[in-house]
Amino acid sequence: MSRGALLIGTDEGVYRAYTDDIADSRRVLESELVLRVRRFGDAMFAATRSGLFRSRDGGETWTDLAVPRREVYSVVQSPDAERLYAGTHPAHLYISTDDGATWRELTGFQDVPSRETWHTPRHRNEAHVRSLSVHPDTPDRMIAGVEVGGVLVSDDCGESWEERRAGLHNEREDNLQFDVHHALSLSGDELVVSCGGGLYRTRNAGDSWTRLDDHNHPYFREAFSHGDRLYAAATRGPWVSEMDATLFESTDEGETLDAVSYPGAGDAFVLAWTALDETDGGVFAGTHTGSVLRRAGGEWTNTGTVPARIQSLEVIQV
Repeated sequence: MSRGALLIGTDEGVYRAYTDDIADSRRVLESELVLRVRRFGDAMFAATRSGLFRSRDGGETWTDLAVPRREVYSVVQSPDAERLYAGTHPAHLYISTDDGATWRELTGFQDVPSRETWHTPRHRNEAHVRSLSVHPDTPDRMIAGVEVGGVLVSDDCGESWEERRAGLHNEREDNLQFDVHHALSLSGDELVVSCGGGLYRTRNAGDSWTRLDDHNHPYFREAFSHGDRLYAAATRGPWVSEMDATLFESTDEGETLDAVSYPGAGDAFVLAWTALDETDGGVFAGTHTGSVLRRAGGEWTNTGTVPARIQSLEVIQV
C-alpha cells in the first residue's frame, strides 16, 4: 500500500499524520471548528470558523486568506484554477479571481426565492453554505448545499442561482426543512446529496431526485466515490444517545446500499472520507470519535486516533 500523509480537520484545528502512522499525528493549524480540508493543485485549504486558510507546503504552515466573513464553512476552486470560492456562515458566497488576495460577494446568491426561510436553530437561527462543488465536465456550473436551505445550482460561475431542492425533504418531525450537509458531484449532471433527512441522487442537475436510503437511518453527513464504489454513513438521528451508526457501500451507484462492518460500528459515526490514488487499500474514513479507518482487502481497520472529532480528511502523496 502506498504511503501518504493525511490532513485531518477536527473540532480543534488541523492535524497532520502519515497514513501508516496516525498515532504520530501533530496539530499544524490551531483554529476553531474545521468544516472542510480540501486540496486544489499543490495548495491545501482549511475552511474553519476562524477563517479560510491556505498551505502551500503540505500543511506545515498556513496563511489566513481574509474572507470578509470570518466563519468559512466550504471552499472550492474552479477547474482552471482561475476562481476560488468561499461559502460562509451566515449563508453568503464570495469569489476571488486573484488567488485569494481580494474577495467579492456574489450577491445573486441572496436573490433566490427561499432565501428568507433559510435557518438552522442550533446555529444562531442562521444558515450556512455547508458544501460547494464544481465538476470538470461543466466548469461554469457550481453546486451549493445550504444547511438549512437546500441545493442551489449556478450555470454562470456563481453570478446567478436557481433552487433545485424540490424532492429534498427532511422528514424528521422536529425539522421539516431542507437540511443539506454535502453535495458530491459525480459528473456534470449527477450528484449524490447527503441530508439530515436522507441520501438523494440526481442525474439531471437537481431537476428531479431519487431517494437512495431505506429511511431507517436518515441522517447522512457526507458520501464519497472511489473506484467502483459509493460510500456513505448514517445514523438514526443527529447525535442521539443510541445513534446506531452505520457505514454503507454500493457497487451500483447507490441503487442498493449494503451495510458493512467496521471498527466502532453503532457508536462511531463516519463524517469524512478521502483516498489515495490506488483502487484498493486507499480509502480512509474519519469518525466523530476521532478514529481514522482504512479500507484494505475489502475490510475496514482502525489505523489510529486523533484527540478531537474528525470533520474532514484530505490526503497528500509524499
